[in-house]
Amino acid sequence: MINHHLPSPEPLHRAIARFGGVTVLVVGDFILDRFVNGVIERISPEAPIPVLHGRGEMLAMGGAGNVVSNIVSLGAAAIPVSVIGADKAGDDLMRMLGELGAETFGLSQQRDRMTSSKSRFSALNQQVLRFDEEEVKPLNAGERSTLVEHFRTALARADIVILSDYGKGMLLDGVAGELIAMCREAGKPVLVDPKGRDYARYAGATAVTPNRKELGEAVGRAVFADDEIVAAARDLISAHGFDFVVATRSEKGMSVVEPDDARHIATQAREVFDVSGAGDTVIATFALALAAGADRVQAGSIANAAGGVVVGKRGTARLTVEELTGALFRSHGPVTHKDAILDASAAARMVTAWKEEGLTVGFTNGCFDILHAGHVSLLHAARSQCDRLVLGLNSDASVRRLKGSGRPVNDQHDRACVLAALASVDAVVVFEEDTPLALIEALLPDILVKGADYTIDKVVGADVVQKAGGRVVLVDLVAGKSTTGTIGRMRATN
Repeated sequence: MINHHLPSPEPLHRAIARFGGVTVLVVGDFILDRFVNGVIERISPEAPIPVLHGRGEMLAMGGAGNVVSNIVSLGAAAIPVSVIGADKAGDDLMRMLGELGAETFGLSQQRDRMTSSKSRFSALNQQVLRFDEEEVKPLNAGERSTLVEHFRTALARADIVILSDYGKGMLLDGVAGELIAMCREAGKPVLVDPKGRDYARYAGATAVTPNRKELGEAVGRAVFADDEIVAAARDLISAHGFDFVVATRSEKGMSVVEPDDARHIATQAREVFDVSGAGDTVIATFALALAAGADRVQAGSIANAAGGVVVGKRGTARLTVEELTGALFRSHGPVTHKDAILDASAAARMVTAWKEEGLTVGFTNGCFDILHAGHVSLLHAARSQCDRLVLGLNSDASVRRLKGSGRPVNDQHDRACVLAALASVDAVVVFEEDTPLALIEALLPDILVKGADYTIDKVVGADVVQKAGGRVVLVDLVAGKSTTGTIGRMRATN
């Protein structure tokens, strides 16, 4: 079966909201990336080569280090395990990992090992030279013993494992297989970003994540079309016992292939500036989504959106939750109907993404126990003031405290479903408190809408919104009614 159907956006956003509770163990080749920027204004008198006048440099973590960087920037915890050199590049990596807040007990610095380092020289954002300093060699007996022991210690606390193989030596000579066996025994999923043609070294892994070119090299033939991708991936699954294969396909997106199913996820077209480390971002995001409860296709959709963001950046790729959420809105559209019912954390991420898209976000709230024309008019008027409207809904317990033991007539699930189905409402968030103040503080909407039976000083959260540069809109009501009445006209207060 081959399917191009996109998953519903809501499970994707819910998975992202759970990233903060995930711990990922990352093993592999840690690389120091150095980016030197400058300008070229003349040719050297010594040789027919351009002279780059340096205008500054930046250090970043590459290889497995970039996987860790992405995991942390997405709000999760990462435990790096590797062997690096006791040299300047190794010291820089240790310092940068410490600054990220990642644990470093699993990194062993050895005097007889060189830390891999790649220096990229660019002029006017165009890379003109890359200078690599590295020594490719497998671990010696002592280094291997240390790495395995660090891995064993960290594995107990990890939800999922990534092996990031850049071919520098960490996973050679059976190390990858030993670690995969430990993961299988512990019941922990393990994803591999592979290197080279021989995938037998990764036998038994949960999944491998080759790009299209690497997939073709692994099976010994060129692969381009959907059916060729599927056939090649299934060859690997059959030969090496993988549960599934995630094949990244550049501008064509990603394919998630299982023995009896295959899904092709299209990418969103955008300008590509730099693909450095994009694969690191993809595997980091896929692992986080999988550990956060997404299924394989949902995880693929999230990772595919992540890859689409980072290729639009310059330098080693990493992204934030807000960027990822925004990319999902562009590729999957806003959530609708029942998918618009969110918890506060997911709603906050959505609001941030909407704002980054340049959209104005409004907020209103209430019990909305028995929905009628007055409610609908209020919500329609509120939505006319903004691009996206979030509705804060009192929980059942909150309604009982405010209105008595006989209320609500309709429970919070039914109320939320009905409200989410309205065209004027983009998201519904149930709150347990008597007032929505904490929710307003978390969301910081651009516009706060209430009925004109309130005055500005009585509107909960008005001061919070105004202090953040937003405004309060009071909706005039008729017939002396409260916010359940019919809408007349509006007036805004900055």
